[in-house]
Amino acid sequence: MSSQVRGTRRVAVGVVTRDKMSKTRRVEIQRLEKHPRYGKYIKRRTICYVHDEKNESRMGDMVEIMESRPMSKLKHWRLVKIVKKAPTQAAAPSELAQPAV
Repeated sequence: MSSQVRGTRRVAVGVVTRDKMSKTRRVEIQRLEKHPRYGKYIKRRTICYVHDEKNESRMGDMVEIMESRPMSKLKHWRLVKIVKKAPTQAAAPSELAQPAV
């Protein structure tokens, strides 16, 4: 048997920006780039669609993702772990008191 050595996979940390799809999350990875002429730092972002098998991540969570084989047209990453959970927002009392029409 020949043992094949698998290449290193890219790992990134980003924030979940959408969690409406089943087993798929949209993760945004922020970075700062220096403008070549003016030297000002500019915010740039990369959008990755991530496979979340257990549907455990939620909007606002900071997650660690790893590159993997293509799972669909847009999904090429998978969720490794949730680094930091987003603070949960409870419904305001005024929203609960309104009667259903």
